[in-house]
Amino acid sequence: MLIYQLQLKQLLELTIRQNASDLHISAGHPPILRKGGKIVPVPNRPVLSAKDSQGLAFVLMDDSQKQKFLEEKEIDFSYNLVGNGRFRVNVFFQRNAVSCALRLIPQKIRTIEELGLPPVLHRFTEPAQGFIIIAGPSSHGKSTTLAALIDEINHTRAEHIITIEDPIEYIFEDDKSIIDQREVGHDTLNFTRALRSTFRQDPDIIMVGEMRGAETIATAITAAETGHLVFATLHTNSASQTIHRIVDNFSGEQQTQIRAQLSGSLLGVISQRLLPGIKGDLVPACEIMLKNPAIANLIRENKIHEIPMVIETSKSIGMNSLNRSLAEIVMQNRISKETAMAYSLDPKGLKLLLQ
Repeated sequence: MLIYQLQLKQLLELTIRQNASDLHISAGHPPILRKGGKIVPVPNRPVLSAKDSQGLAFVLMDDSQKQKFLEEKEIDFSYNLVGNGRFRVNVFFQRNAVSCALRLIPQKIRTIEELGLPPVLHRFTEPAQGFIIIAGPSSHGKSTTLAALIDEINHTRAEHIITIEDPIEYIFEDDKSIIDQREVGHDTLNFTRALRSTFRQDPDIIMVGEMRGAETIATAITAAETGHLVFATLHTNSASQTIHRIVDNFSGEQQTQIRAQLSGSLLGVISQRLLPGIKGDLVPACEIMLKNPAIANLIRENKIHEIPMVIETSKSIGMNSLNRSLAEIVMQNRISKETAMAYSLDPKGLKLLLQ
């Protein structure tokens, strides 16, 4: 066990030094880092056996986590490397061997400017109530953007903020606001239960790490309608798909009501991607949807397929399509045309923009 503790410490410290986003430990491979969106083996490290990968994974877990992992075959948690950094960890079985993926969580919560995100995102930190969704595929920076928005509020407004996360990633330090961070599995049994409990905890702002299922979504929307500012994330590819996904969680007779509630409470959707940049960095591209009367009307009347056209023609009020965002960062020489085309949901439209 001691040898695995030493090896793990060395690997985590290397991940931090190399400014890698992820560390992968898997039997049959040497330890792997993800840098600038690409995976590279850790040099001069032997291929890990099944015993090695299990030993390294088990060092990360306490006894209760090991028991849960062996019962459920996978587990999410956070791991603190004292004095150095935090990692979001997922341990899982593959081909009867133990593997784990560790995501480095920077100690400093970066600002919207430091992340290279559009300045219009500052607007989402100003309202007193409403519903804001950060969307995008897994591992594309949703939690980091969410942390930037919450921390900006923390430094500019005196509010009571409650976060519900699985696991807790960024650690906030109270400034003007009071921030209570609740971790599913440790501080609460599940998202829905924790979200319901917030109504008795006098919050101004609620952050839901991930919306899972109709009950959680309905409670989040109700919270936004009853005087709270609610932030949440969803694994979707665009603003219109985000609204479809929310509505589709409900049965037919409930969908009309949910669309009506969304049309009133939804303030906007940020749908983002992290793209491999020309300089070996990761560059954000964002579709921004802001609610205006046209958007609210399309949601209410179930004409969600028309939302992309409103976004495309509303740049003057701060909205931006994914294609326009991709074209802008290509013209700034931050990503290649090939990368932009690969990530576009409408390559033909992007080609026209680039011409």
